[in-house]
Amino acid sequence: MRLFKCQLNAVRSVGLSLAVIVGLSACSSEPLEPNIASVDTAPKGSVEHVQKVSAITDSDLVTADSNAADWLSYGRTYSEDRYSPLKQITRESLDSLGLAWSLELGTKRGIQSTPVVVDGIMYFTGPWSVVWAVDARNGAVLWKYDPEVPTAMASKLCCGVINRGVAIYQGAVFFGTLDGRLISLEASSGRINWSVQTVPEDGFYSITGAPRIVNGRVLIGNGGAEFKARGFVTAYAADTGEQVWRFYTVPGNPADGFEQPELALAAKTWNGEWWKQGGGGTVWDAINYDPELNLVYIGVGNGSHWNREIRSPGGGDNLYLSSIVALDADTGEYRWHFQTTPGDSWDYTATQPIILADLEIDGEPRKVLMQAPKNGFFYVIDRVTGEFISGDNYVYQNWTTGLDANGRPIEAEGARYLSGKAHWLTPGPLGGHNWFPMAFNRDTGLVYIPTGHQSMAYSYRADVGYASHEVPFGPLGGNMSLDGKLYNEPVFDPKAPPPGQRSGRLIAYDPIKHEEVWGIDQPFFYNGGVLTTAAGLVMQGDAEGIFSIRDASTGEAVWQYDVRSGVLAPPITYAVDGEQYISLLVGWGGSQGLLAKAVDKLYPGTLYTWKLGGSAVAPAKQASDMAALTELTTDADLIAVGRGFNHFINVCSGCHELGAGGGAVPDIARSSDAVFSIYEDIVLKGALASQGMPNLGAVLNQQELADIKAYVLYHAARLRAGVDPMALMAELGGLQYQADQATRSKTPVNNVKP
Repeated sequence: MRLFKCQLNAVRSVGLSLAVIVGLSACSSEPLEPNIASVDTAPKGSVEHVQKVSAITDSDLVTADSNAADWLSYGRTYSEDRYSPLKQITRESLDSLGLAWSLELGTKRGIQSTPVVVDGIMYFTGPWSVVWAVDARNGAVLWKYDPEVPTAMASKLCCGVINRGVAIYQGAVFFGTLDGRLISLEASSGRINWSVQTVPEDGFYSITGAPRIVNGRVLIGNGGAEFKARGFVTAYAADTGEQVWRFYTVPGNPADGFEQPELALAAKTWNGEWWKQGGGGTVWDAINYDPELNLVYIGVGNGSHWNREIRSPGGGDNLYLSSIVALDADTGEYRWHFQTTPGDSWDYTATQPIILADLEIDGEPRKVLMQAPKNGFFYVIDRVTGEFISGDNYVYQNWTTGLDANGRPIEAEGARYLSGKAHWLTPGPLGGHNWFPMAFNRDTGLVYIPTGHQSMAYSYRADVGYASHEVPFGPLGGNMSLDGKLYNEPVFDPKAPPPGQRSGRLIAYDPIKHEEVWGIDQPFFYNGGVLTTAAGLVMQGDAEGIFSIRDASTGEAVWQYDVRSGVLAPPITYAVDGEQYISLLVGWGGSQGLLAKAVDKLYPGTLYTWKLGGSAVAPAKQASDMAALTELTTDADLIAVGRGFNHFINVCSGCHELGAGGGAVPDIARSSDAVFSIYEDIVLKGALASQGMPNLGAVLNQQELADIKAYVLYHAARLRAGVDPMALMAELGGLQYQADQATRSKTPVNNVKP
């Protein structure tokens, strides 16, 4: 690991000119040592001060709602409603809101972290599971810890080298690493207390989610359901790292017995030999705790394989995939579950954020949990019993005709795509809402959800079997085993977003009336998480690099700021010495950020912080880093282009997107002539393996690579000709259809030169 002691690191603060940037030369590898001053008189940011204020107790976490100044845990409180009582920053005072400071983090990978703040000390994570401690008043870096995750982990991930945050407790900072470690650091110095490997080291597990603290234990899940993983969540003793309990979300091989009695019942909902591919069900994000009920709620992910017909031939609900499961916080024992998507075949996970709230429903007070999972329905569940209270679609969906009285989906005809033909279903696997935190305002009674609108052509590939892990994440990568198509066969729903079209929408949803109150359309699908405050404000950064503060009742934008790069992370707010601050981590990446830019420049990740009267200078705007489209052309016929597009979707699109890339990974259509001249060495021989481009020699042959190259050059030529990217997706879908027809008939179809 690498530990740095720092005073300032690329900080621009009030009173500093744009040129005054103190770099990493102000850092040293020696640990911070206490000063002579007593704890009571120690200044903020000193070791003594940090030691005192980071000694968070269970009582502090239980009563966090009454502590408006601090942001003590991932969702601020155990309810994780991301509602702040602070109201110094109001609609009326926004005219004086300005930048207090900014901190450049020196990375161009995605940043999804929610910082935690205690008495002016902020902790957060960046790409590659790196942890930062900074003075929340001015951005001065106190220390930085790099767990030195092996770079080879990047090829084992679905969604980028991201991390969503830390937990603080009893003077320690806890976080998970991409390679599956849970680490405890001394909060005042960044020195390691303990580290434990939480997942099998020979698998494709990862950790991207933030840990949670419950009764002296650190709870952590994992990801990797696309890669032969079996999901579980584990509680570790915060002081020693010793495992206390573990709950498996899906049954293993019945011949080996069951770790938990309820798994024997769950196994009856599975068929075949699902355990050979893990089964899936990873707990990669939502973990909540109700201290009054002493229940932990976990959100469970998709199956491995995605398609139930492959992983569990003959059907079954496949418990506890795509479920919310309640556990005893002390023992990890099962209490109840609610399955949002029985027998999931669409990657409709229930891992999305959960909010705990007390609502009056039909005149009666109810303790509920609320979730907007990927499948497009907003659920209100009794968190005491698991009883279904209500569920209505919060985005357009066509995979069901609705929910029955028990909340079970009534599946539409053809939704399971078993006919061998492509069915255009919405939401697609990115979901109507993904990991981006939503927020609940107790005053307006509304839930603010960053939603997305996109479809996918699901089609069954019975001949695929268990896909090779040598294929990067994509339709044939991991255990997805789909046949990626951009055409409908037949047209399942003309109302669904067409091929290549994705958009976002920030909505205010009434969980009592089950309706959208207002919505703001956004041109890009992935936008940042949400914060709401007692001042009647809603805050969100978007993919185009605009941080907006809106009226919580109407959605009207009342203040905006250009943060230069796409936003994924949610903002937080806190107070120090009587001043309210707003902080936002900015850095484009993650699953969609790997694929496409919503702005034309990938800026270094930056932490922005605002306050009333702030006058710091923003980081300078930079020129676009987008290379020109290649001028090379192809003489391949359209059938070859269609075949190449097929291969590209199935093997390459997991990293390079349908449009050949353009996000945090290279845009192939904008490659240099030199790159095209060694295409075979790069793709089939691993010439750039050290830079993250895997060797696909065992996956593609020379003809298939030639077809892919033909597609890429055709794609570039059409863009140079001014064809709209969305229209080009539809055109490519047509070529894909022609190629498929030609393959089926073994005769050329409309075989002409481009």
